[in-house]
Amino acid sequence: MLLVIDIGNTNTVLGTMAGREVRHHWRISTVPRTTDEYGLLLLQLLAHEGVEPKDIEGVSISCVVPSVLYPIEKAARRYLDLDALTIGHGVRTGMRVRTDNPREVGADRIVNAVAAVERYGAPLLVVDFGTATTFDCVNAKGDYIGGAIAPGYQISSEALFQRTAKLPKVELERPELAIGTNTVHSMQSGLFYGYVGLVEELSRRCKSELRELGTDGRSTPDRERLGKDIPCIATGGLARTIGGACDEIDEIDDFLTLIGLQILWERNAS
Repeated sequence: MLLVIDIGNTNTVLGTMAGREVRHHWRISTVPRTTDEYGLLLLQLLAHEGVEPKDIEGVSISCVVPSVLYPIEKAARRYLDLDALTIGHGVRTGMRVRTDNPREVGADRIVNAVAAVERYGAPLLVVDFGTATTFDCVNAKGDYIGGAIAPGYQISSEALFQRTAKLPKVELERPELAIGTNTVHSMQSGLFYGYVGLVEELSRRCKSELRELGTDGRSTPDRERLGKDIPCIATGGLARTIGGACDEIDEIDDFLTLIGLQILWERNAS
């Protein structure tokens, strides 16, 4: 069984994998902890599901918070007696990254793209609803070519509350109508439907540009694919809340990142 860990800016998602099947999964806050605190937390989570430490054969990690990575890697060595595979430069992904600076692309974005191509084919678009919302584009050759980064839904809500004197903090939920008849409903409408509009427009533009790319990755239209649909896969904590209201999103895959960590573990096993 493989332990997979996706360390995000707000939450860390952990899971155990048996092949491509997610057996267990947990979501915890990403906060500074010591090696021993992380180690004991890992043991407690596993024990709660009846998983023995000896059942874990490997650990695969993606991380966008460098300060948290070291204690988790050390906890895996100390409490599970395993050296983790940390996704980064030098790890075999099977995917070319064709951006201006491949090293600056977040590990989680590559993990998502690798998993999506294996599960849905290429070209495609992945939208990950996390602290930031990322849009990741893969061309017809299966190359990662870039994307877009937007403020997350939660960040947008907190900014509205913090930067206005009289507007309250509101629950993030979908209102029945766009026209709010009170302040709370008006804010929920602006946040939710405004964010849906952001996702729809960026997804539409990314798909359009992907259609215009030839199989060589340059701006030479591939007439066989021109006009055909580009699948858009949504993942992340708010994928069902926001993604379910977006016409441009074709599939919601809650465990895309965890499956990607499993795939990359397999590709780097020696």
